[in-house]
Amino acid sequence: MYNSAYLNEVFTNLKERFSFQPEFLQAVEEFFESMDLLVDKDPNIQKHAIMERITHPERIIMFRVTWVDDAGKIHVNNGFRVQFNSAIGPYKGGLRFHPSVNQSILKFLGFEQTFKNSLTGLPMGGGKGGADFDPRGRSDLEIMRFCQAYMAELYRHIGPNTDVPAGDLGVGAREVGYLFGMYKKLQDDFTGVITGKGLSYGGSLVRKEATGYGLCYFVIEVLKHFKNDDFNGKKVIVSGAGKVGKHAVNKAVELGATVVALSDINGFIHDPNGLNVQTINEVADDRGEYSLAYLKKHPKAHFTPNPTQMWTVPCDIALPCATQNEIDLESAKALVKNGCYLVAEGANMPTTLDATKYFLDHGVLFCPGKAANAGGVAVSGLEMTQNAMHMSWTYEEVDETLERIMKNIFKQVVTTAKRFGQETNMVLGANIAGFMKVYQAMVEEGVI
Repeated sequence: MYNSAYLNEVFTNLKERFSFQPEFLQAVEEFFESMDLLVDKDPNIQKHAIMERITHPERIIMFRVTWVDDAGKIHVNNGFRVQFNSAIGPYKGGLRFHPSVNQSILKFLGFEQTFKNSLTGLPMGGGKGGADFDPRGRSDLEIMRFCQAYMAELYRHIGPNTDVPAGDLGVGAREVGYLFGMYKKLQDDFTGVITGKGLSYGGSLVRKEATGYGLCYFVIEVLKHFKNDDFNGKKVIVSGAGKVGKHAVNKAVELGATVVALSDINGFIHDPNGLNVQTINEVADDRGEYSLAYLKKHPKAHFTPNPTQMWTVPCDIALPCATQNEIDLESAKALVKNGCYLVAEGANMPTTLDATKYFLDHGVLFCPGKAANAGGVAVSGLEMTQNAMHMSWTYEEVDETLERIMKNIFKQVVTTAKRFGQETNMVLGANIAGFMKVYQAMVEEGVI
């Protein structure tokens, strides 16, 4: 499978032990393809068992979450926190509340987060957590009770210099507020232990926009470097109008693009002349649903109830911002056939391995999530800094710093890829650039 016998041995062992964790194995497989160019040239990687150690979380915490709904019925969910790697800083990564949450998904997310955080240049390790709880359809009081029950266990394992969670799918400003309030009560300590907080109690400006804005800042650098071009006049399609997609749409349009298609859980809307972004902002709710409400105001827009068919819409740039593995091989072929030449991941691993290879083989400028969507965690890191300093920065200061971080991530990625003779392979560049800092820290800190 790999040229390196060492990598083959490690991956075979992982497959035997974790065959029931496909998302995690997918993330490792993609990462190892990049490492295949590196490990045999550096015998210290095998000598220090780096690949064995870096693919195993330092700690997985699993616990019962018991809560009571508005009708008085008792419910039980599974809660998790995967503390993957703390070599370069405290564990940092979001909490996901969704029925699909399990160890495989959280391990893949925590693994990816380790290298994403490394690329930001900020001192943050990798972690991820959540629960198989579905907040959809639940009242505010039910969500508050669940968040408080979840934090009643998690608080023992986190802290501003230990593990700093944030929001993710199903965990927005409301949930973060409930989680932080319970943490503060239990610890009797007001610290920056959760990011994505409200502005009234320690949150940072630009945090809600950060992932979508950062995605566009990264794409600008790609267009500038490889095409001597920018967003102006480009036709863009975006999946998901939640925290990432909505703000990516706004920034892309601000930079001169035309968003021609946008999807949510109900399907996708399409207008070859461009969607009305002002309407999208007005009708999108906190869950990222907007398509049906948009149609009421713009009945001439095309609506398709299957969101996966959006990838057949002709475009220049595709921004998958919804969830993992939303672009499969057939979708990748459709995108290439219809003229798409740049794909940038706003979500975590939204492209399957086969689709990623197809893009790379067909000259598509493919921007992997661990680089392209690092803006969210970057501003979370800036929120941690502001909390530690007991001060707040202006919108302009945070936005300028975010843009500078995304430019630096692109520079690291393309410089590393070029060093290995594959300048346009940003998957390779992101994996190796993110790995090197973690690897060095693990060696210097000893076998722990």
